[in-house]
Amino acid sequence: MTNTAKRRWSRELDNEVDGIAFGPTGPVLLHGYDPPAGGKWLDDVIPGKLGAFDRATGERLWIAPCEVGYGRGFGAGIGQKGQVLVLGPSQGGHRMVRMAAADGELLEAADIEPFDDAVVRPDVVVCANARTVWGIDPLDLQERWRYEREGERYHGIARDQGSVFVTVSNPETGKYGVARLDADTGQFDGHIVSPSLPVIRDLDCTGNTVALVTADLETMLEDADRMEFITQLARHPDEGPRDTLSLVALRADGGPGEGPLWFRILETKPVDDLPDVSITGDSGKIYVERRALLAAVDAVTGRPLGDWTVPGLDEKIAWTVVDGAGLLAEETRVSVFELPA
Repeated sequence: MTNTAKRRWSRELDNEVDGIAFGPTGPVLLHGYDPPAGGKWLDDVIPGKLGAFDRATGERLWIAPCEVGYGRGFGAGIGQKGQVLVLGPSQGGHRMVRMAAADGELLEAADIEPFDDAVVRPDVVVCANARTVWGIDPLDLQERWRYEREGERYHGIARDQGSVFVTVSNPETGKYGVARLDADTGQFDGHIVSPSLPVIRDLDCTGNTVALVTADLETMLEDADRMEFITQLARHPDEGPRDTLSLVALRADGGPGEGPLWFRILETKPVDDLPDVSITGDSGKIYVERRALLAAVDAVTGRPLGDWTVPGLDEKIAWTVVDGAGLLAEETRVSVFELPA
């Protein structure tokens, strides 16, 4: 039986939310903006603001203007010395800023290359666009390393311990895979999946496990896994002829050709009828979001750990999970839910 997730707290906001950050300690960070009257703005970037809220109660700690506005790309988190790091577009181009965690005071800003994805950690901030993946030092805000290879395009990044995992595609074949980089140096450490999959819709990692949302999973299975695949396909209620959406878990230190730790066929419906599915990895668990439903499984074994209906999840602007708590941002509301898996 699916239960409704218990809401720890919820707040209605005066501005619209477009980004969130939530770490193991410290406040909940919300990035937002005031939409212009009539929805019109002369510049490409709407000015932003950053707010900090108590993680246990939702009490507002501070709200401050932010150099980073609303537009292409966003990243935020707690850096070294307890400082807040925020990345994104500004009216002077893309920037990365450091702000005081105590009151939101602007401490430093630096220009950076436009990006689509960012992962903020205290030791290094990793950004990616279609052409390049690069690391930025969180103290001096200077680029530390850069990774790019001819014949590759980049579509998403995830971080676990000392590695960065990158969704890559080959423009000539249209196939997708996953590359592993050293988080400190950016050195290429091999593929855990060679560019052979028809699509990778999402990727995340936790506890030495990398999880992918993909399709046509049979192409990456070993012979020992094929009977399980056929059984899952035959028992799927949609009764489709192939898996059009599947979840697969791989060893983070593995290589191409290795079989998966486990897999689940999620959908066999035609591609045009698929629901949006995303995953979040945290504390050795993979959380699978489908509309307003959330399921948690053990990252290593795939064992089900719990499932919930999360009110508003199907209308999310942003979502993340940290230490058994889910942070959900809707347009003008933010909530924290308990996920006791």
